[in-house]
Amino acid sequence: MNFELTDQQRSVKAAIERICADFGDDYWRAHDQGAGFPTAFHAALAAGGWLGVCMPEEYGGAGLGLAEATIMMQAISQSGAGMSGASAVHINIFGLQPVVVYGTDEQKRRFLPPLIAGREKACFAVTEPDTGLDTTHLKTRAEKHGDHYIANGRKVWISTAQVADRMLLLARTTPIEHVKKRTNGLSLFYTKLDRTRVEVREIDKMGRKAVDSNQLFIDNLIIPQEDLIGEEGRGFEYILHGLNPERVLIAAEAVGLGLVALERATQYAKDRVVFGRPIGQNQAIQHPLAENWMELEAARLMTMNAAWQYDQGLNCGAAANAAKYLAGEAGFKACQQAVMTHGGFGYAKEYHVERYLREVILPRIAPVSPQLVLCYIAEKVLGLPKSY
Repeated sequence: MNFELTDQQRSVKAAIERICADFGDDYWRAHDQGAGFPTAFHAALAAGGWLGVCMPEEYGGAGLGLAEATIMMQAISQSGAGMSGASAVHINIFGLQPVVVYGTDEQKRRFLPPLIAGREKACFAVTEPDTGLDTTHLKTRAEKHGDHYIANGRKVWISTAQVADRMLLLARTTPIEHVKKRTNGLSLFYTKLDRTRVEVREIDKMGRKAVDSNQLFIDNLIIPQEDLIGEEGRGFEYILHGLNPERVLIAAEAVGLGLVALERATQYAKDRVVFGRPIGQNQAIQHPLAENWMELEAARLMTMNAAWQYDQGLNCGAAANAAKYLAGEAGFKACQQAVMTHGGFGYAKEYHVERYLREVILPRIAPVSPQLVLCYIAEKVLGLPKSY
């Protein structure tokens, strides 16, 4: 059993770190304070060929595995870009995996190269205001009319919709009362985000302001038949293909953010002198930081284990959910401790750790709550009765 990164994985990490070095603290502070989507950062990753890290080479991707993508996303977050940088490219990594797996060759050639090259941006339109994670009861409808569908409904917490050209849309094509299983009758589309038919309303939020979050109001959106991914009615099955990888990538991003917070806190503890000695000489400062490192390292190893399982074709559900939970908690504790280590200066924007704390809330909440992860492990791993 070898826990070392391969030469290829070390090369991925080094290449991403070189790109991120051109986007320092001032860049991310400016985007946190209202400079908008990090277009230059997105373009730099596109120019390096990284937006298609897991996509097939025949469509312009790098053809690498989830493990390499995990290393990439941790490196982005750990550079100080945090969730602002990671979320700018997150959907490229596995968001369109249903298209890769279930799309036709024509669809792949039409959809993937523009996304990989950075010419188009996409958003993932699944979550709704009244259903949350109860996806089978979503209300958005897409009704068939000849050679096209007409969609109506609402979506919420849709990232990058302000800048997206297309959206991966899950909608019900058969009413739930007309299907044998409630997971049936949902269809997946990858289609143009027509802003004459879709109102995109941004949600003002506490962190990760560089990457917008939105409500979508869909009013008679026309979707061509050729934008249907796979078979009608099997969309729920298709989106499941990307859920475990998404949990793994979110975990990597939380670990990266926790590690950069720990690095900043440790350096401050070395430099800050009070009562004639660096505060890092005090065990009250040392011990929490040491605990943060151990928790982050454990979360990182679980994350890489989950990525390895996925790449080997194994059932990685338990590991992916555990990684997301552990990384979310460890990242949050590290960012919180970084603020506390800085004392009053931790509350000042110039030290950046307050931004880390605001951003690290996100991987605790999304894409699945800590409580539902615990329910999953209790049921699927421990064999306890389903609680909801």
